[in-house]
Formats: sequence, structure tokens, C-alpha cells
Amino acid sequence: MMTTTIEQGMVETDRAPEGAGREWIVDACGCSRERLRSLESVRAVCERAIRELELQVVGQPLWRQFPGAGGVTGLYLLSESHLACHTWPESGLATFNLFSCRHRGDWPWADRLCEMLGAESVSVRIAERGVTVATGGSPAVQSEGATA
Repeated sequence: MMTTTIEQGMVETDRAPEGAGREWIVDACGCSRERLRSLESVRAVCERAIRELELQVVGQPLWRQFPGAGGVTGLYLLSESHLACHTWPESGLATFNLFSCRHRGDWPWADRLCEMLGAESVSVRIAERGVTVATGGSPAVQSEGATA
């Protein structure tokens, strides 16, 4: 295992503690271009997820509205970890990444993204961080896909 010294008395390894958390990696395709350009629409998705999953926001979220027909990028620092989102209106694509080091149930990503962004299909990959598969040492990942 690789070890890096960070500061005197502090050590970081290349592996998270066993069972460090769960990460949702979400791709929503075929979304409304208008909604993907709207900071308010995308922010509403993030804030609904935060509210329904009972996550705790630390500080103020960061948002960037890109000019013209561009999309938006948002980042929430959570006491549990983070939630990030990026949109590409020209492609009808929205991506979300939620990492939580505390146990949370699954959020109905497909239902919410179809409802709120008009997604035609949603792919959700779940990675259990810090957990490795017995063979090969790869992270444990589950995939689920949904189509509207």
C-alpha cells in the first residue's frame, strides 16, 4: 500500500477506510435543453435531493451559469461529503455525483430527473467506497438504468 507523508505526524494512504461511503454517479440523457440552461431548474433538483436525503450543507453552494446557450455547474459541500452537477444543454445531458460517508437510502434519481429535467433515460451507478471485491481488488460498483 502506498503511503504519503502529508505533514509532520499526519499520514495519508492510497485507500479509504473500509466502508468509507457510497457514491452515486448519475447520467441523465435526453433532458430539456431549456431546463439544463436554467440554474434555478438544476438547483431545484439538487436541493430536493439534499432535503429528501436529509443531507447537511456546509457553507454556501457554488454555482456557475455559463454564457449564451451554455449549461450550469453546481457544487455543494456536505457534512457527509459532496454533491456536484454539470449540464450540457447542447447534448441534453445532466450529470450528478453524490458522495455520502453516512448511510443513506437510495434516492429515486430516475423518477426525479424525468419529472424535473424531462430526462428520457437515466443511468445510476453506485460505488461502495473503500470496499473492494475479493478478486482483483476493484471497487464494488452496481449499475442500474432507467428509461422514461
